[in-house]
Amino acid sequence: MAMTVHCDIVSAEGEIFSGLVEMVIAHGNLGDIGIAPGHAPLITDLKPGPIRLVKLGGETEVFYISGGFLEVQPSVVKVLADTVQRAADIDEAAAQEALRAAENALNEKGAEFDYGSAAAHLAEVAAQLRTVQQLRKKFGG
Repeated sequence: MAMTVHCDIVSAEGEIFSGLVEMVIAHGNLGDIGIAPGHAPLITDLKPGPIRLVKLGGETEVFYISGGFLEVQPSVVKVLADTVQRAADIDEAAAQEALRAAENALNEKGAEFDYGSAAAHLAEVAAQLRTVQQLRKKFGG
């Protein structure tokens, strides 16, 4: 039997995932980070993007998070995020339209333009699309 660690993914709405995993791969501020059983204790912030769980037997499940924190303890990995969504539930066409709208907002800035808000929205939508594309690349379709 493969070594596992318990993983909890929690959002503001509640617990999204709770179970044993062989590995957690997340997008941190310094790049991707992989957490396997026996990893040293760690707390780090996460950028918007995919979180990939390798469950027992090698099955992979991908989630999108809007950013948050990852905590590693000897027997548990916790992901705390404002928003969590299963990658399979993201509407790619709507995300692409939102990306175009965010890009247009950045290009057509007016007197009341909030660059920080527009840039944050653009980054979030781009991260959602990366998550969907990663899922499609992994499983086809």
